[in-house]
Amino acid sequence: MKNKFLPIILLVLAIIVLFLVNLKYKNHNLNKVIEACVVAQKQTSKNFNINEAKKYCEKEIKARINE
Repeated sequence: MKNKFLPIILLVLAIIVLFLVNLKYKNHNLNKVIEACVVAQKQTSKNFNINEAKKYCEKEIKARINE
């Protein structure tokens, strides 16, 4: 009887752990993508303003995520 429940318990625990890891690192990945976008804006723009570039990148990336 225990042999039937062990794989189910392990599967549920694995799903919970993956969900928690996703919540923790989702914001980290978003920040890295925004930083990369700002660097690309700096390299391609003659008139570079970091605040405007960051706002633009945040707006564009969040719009693409929500599509």
